[in-house]
Amino acid sequence: MGLFSKVLVVIPARGGSKRIPRKNIRPLLGQPLIYWPLMELNKFIEGENILVSTDSEAIKSIVEKKGLRVPFIRPASLSDDYTGVMPVITHALKWYEENIKVVDYVLTVYPSAVMLYEKDVRNAITKLIQDDKCDSVMSATNFAFPIQRAVFENQNGYAEMFQPQHYSTRSQDLTEAKHDAGQFYVSRASSVRNGFVLTNSNVKLQLLHRNSVVDIDTMEDLEVAENTLRINKKNLKIKDWKF
Repeated sequence: MGLFSKVLVVIPARGGSKRIPRKNIRPLLGQPLIYWPLMELNKFIEGENILVSTDSEAIKSIVEKKGLRVPFIRPASLSDDYTGVMPVITHALKWYEENIKVVDYVLTVYPSAVMLYEKDVRNAITKLIQDDKCDSVMSATNFAFPIQRAVFENQNGYAEMFQPQHYSTRSQDLTEAKHDAGQFYVSRASSVRNGFVLTNSNVKLQLLHRNSVVDIDTMEDLEVAENTLRINKKNLKIKDWKF
């Protein structure tokens, strides 16, 4: 685990969820949702390098059952519906470096990253290390359809293109667009300390297959996640693991 000895993993796990109550600990194939990325991290990250940032005593209790210590409850000022993820990560990094040790990299993993794979994380960190000008690497995947042909309903209720100039452009002549996969980011710790985000820094992409990307925001998404897990992680041992 030498590559990861200087990596802090932060899992931002808020207790509140409007569309799926208690989403981060909701059962998914018999396990709390947050256990799925933790089970994958368990393969290659030491427990002392993982920090779960939560405002929920229930999440804290469930996580600690697997041997991870949750040393603080996230302040209320960082737990409302309007707080972005970066203030949460910055707070976690500051606490960790003041109380545990200084790190070189910060790996942010979302609790809903049920299709997280070690190889993708390793590739992203390697990509970051090999490029001195790179601040972060973001998990991403490609859109299933050219975004240049996206439409919306105008004020009269009729379909209108965002970019009508591309109505007749061949798909192969359009720039392929990607989007955030919502799984993980890996950043230089210095970039986190300096407040660098996607809009003011050099960010590379770690492309994931679309079948590995599951956005869990609705009950229907949970069903999709269960089916995806059955197919792709059916051999994963889910009973006998602990940090």
